[in-house]
Amino acid sequence: MYFLYNLLVLTASTILRALALVNTKLSLFINGRKETFSILKKSISKKDKVIWIHAASLGEYEQGLPIMEELRKTRPNHKLVLTFFSPSGYEVKKNSKTADAICYLPLDTRKNVSQFLKAVHPELVIFIKYEIWPNYLSALKEKNIPTFLISALFIESHIYFKWYGGFMRKALTKFTHFFVQNEMSYDLLNSVGLNNATIAGDTRFDRVNEILERNNSLDFMTHFKKDNLCFVAGSTWSEDENIIIDYINQNTHPIQFVIAPHTMKAKHIEYIKQAIHKPVLCYSELSDNDPRNYEVIIIDTIGILTKVYSYADVAYVGGGFATGLHNTLEPAVFGIPVIIGPKYDGFAEAEELVQLKGVLSINSASEFRKKMNLCFENVDYKEKTGEINHSYITSRKGATSKIMNVINSKIQS
Repeated sequence: MYFLYNLLVLTASTILRALALVNTKLSLFINGRKETFSILKKSISKKDKVIWIHAASLGEYEQGLPIMEELRKTRPNHKLVLTFFSPSGYEVKKNSKTADAICYLPLDTRKNVSQFLKAVHPELVIFIKYEIWPNYLSALKEKNIPTFLISALFIESHIYFKWYGGFMRKALTKFTHFFVQNEMSYDLLNSVGLNNATIAGDTRFDRVNEILERNNSLDFMTHFKKDNLCFVAGSTWSEDENIIIDYINQNTHPIQFVIAPHTMKAKHIEYIKQAIHKPVLCYSELSDNDPRNYEVIIIDTIGILTKVYSYADVAYVGGGFATGLHNTLEPAVFGIPVIIGPKYDGFAEAEELVQLKGVLSINSASEFRKKMNLCFENVDYKEKTGEINHSYITSRKGATSKIMNVINSKIQS
């Protein structure tokens, strides 16, 4: 099976290189990996003590961040190497100070694995959520390097629990320990004879709870909101924006609106701006304009959305009409109602909060209008709905400390 797996990886690599000639994202995926070993050579020496953390993309990075921050505090003599599989994670975080070296993970070939582990020589390895790479895991096991999977989430349809999933199931046996998010994941691992697991929860809850402890103030938002109610729509796609823009144009309530699109291309931002029939300002235009004179702000920058959410009375999280729901926890932690589209299957926290009625799923523009009017016209409903979200998140803290207690026992001082 390893022969077939290696052949598949090599074949996929060849195909991806060809497709990268005409696809921008795949070009980043392929060309970015050409820089991996030069980045490691500049950042990591043979004498360094190293901990390696691997995330597929941005979402997994957020789950790993509380662990990385704790490692920075408790292990200042260790260097952290952070790898990404996807451009959507690496391109956003490549200049972050979270780790000493940030790079793409080379594809899972035996040659790449050997070269990568020689360059990094990790003392301990942390994979996040779904990342299972057979060649890397086999090599780490052979070298007796403790390897953990954190914030892991398993469902019955995963290949590991099928009769034909023996090869990938064997890869799971290479982990030292699993920290899973829920009881279902724990039971599924037990069902295939893997008893080295702890139900720790999701580290993202620790991450978003920390948001409440920091300074979230933004001068432009304070001036923009004034004494009015505020609606913030984050990570929106075109399908979301069409519904939201229609509501904005028909709105007669004293509400300030913020839209933070997922796509920030100038042409798309201009389209949104022209479609809105109310005074609208882009974040990039703030230096020449007073936000108090506008009813709508378009956030055409990255890095401030979480703070913007702190000003919201109601929030909308995009992706539920498109390719996948974005982060609902960041607005929900502020104790406000959160509205999403209909496609949220597989997003555990969204599924649970929809059931609890803290997150409100809509299927159409008319449903969106009803939910918005209900939230803004019924203060008691808005506050009770928001409290459901806040309580849900604050009650799920603690995954980081559970994980760190075990990890610290495996690291030399």
